[in-house]
Order: sequence, then structure tokens, then C-alpha cells
Amino acid sequence: MKVRSGKRAFSLVELVIVVVIIGVIAAIAVPRISRGAKGAGESALRGSLASMRNAIDMYAAEHGGTFPGPDDTELLRQLTTKTDAFGVAGGNFGPYLRRGFPPCPVGVRAGDTGVIVAAAVPAVAEGTAGKGWVYSSATGEIIVNCDDPDDSGVVTNTYDKY
Repeated sequence: MKVRSGKRAFSLVELVIVVVIIGVIAAIAVPRISRGAKGAGESALRGSLASMRNAIDMYAAEHGGTFPGPDDTELLRQLTTKTDAFGVAGGNFGPYLRRGFPPCPVGVRAGDTGVIVAAAVPAVAEGTAGKGWVYSSATGEIIVNCDDPDDSGVVTNTYDKY
């Protein structure tokens, strides 16, 4: 029977080299992954804005050019239930949104589904917890209640219609 005199193991230098290689790979990969997550939020925002704007436009087309509103409760009801030509419940038009407003996917109000209804041009409003969107019942315009820039420097509340 053979008896081994030396044990086989990794040396300290080999272990340090492996740890350094793993660190370099992590330093390259982590920023790329975090950028991808931010880009996904911006894509989700563009998609949410497009679907809400389509719903508002469809409502206006079927209701003689009148936009839904004038407050957040009426806005949600008119877009999520069947209405008549005057926006009253029980007609043949709609619903335009199945589950209400989607959660805001970006910024400090990420996850908020509430809507601020503005009389004129919508603008970002500070101190409005739970309100992820700003809507104008006069113009039918809806924006995200966030003024953070995206990766390319475009402010999120200025995103075009599509």
C-alpha cells in the first residue's frame, strides 16, 4: 500500500488569484445589471403612458370630445366602467382600463397608482403621497408625477406620447 507524504491543496496564491478574478468580473457585471433594471422601469413607464393615453383618447372619441374627469374618483370610474354618452354609469361605452391606473414604475413614487387631476396643464406636484400620475381634465394629457431624468438625460415627465 502506498502512503502519500504530501497533501494536495490549493496554495494561498492560487486562492488570491481566483478571488481577484471574481472581483473583476463582479465590478464589470454589477453596473450593467443595475442599468438594465433602470431601463426596464423607463420602458414600463413608456408602455403605461401609452396605454393610459390611448384609453383617454378612446373615451374622448366616444364621448363627443369630452375628456374624463373632473376629479380623480370620476376619472377612475369613467375609465374602468361602462358609461353612456354623458359619462354616466350604465351605458354601452368602455371600459377603457381594466384594472385602473397602473403603478408608477419610476422615481420616488414607484408603485403609486393615484392620480392628481389638474385643471390646466399637468405638472409634477411635491408632497403628494400615493399619487403617481398627473392628469389634466381640460386637455386629456397625463404625465408621470416624477421629474427624474432617465439614462439619456430626458426628464421622465416630458416623455412624448409614444
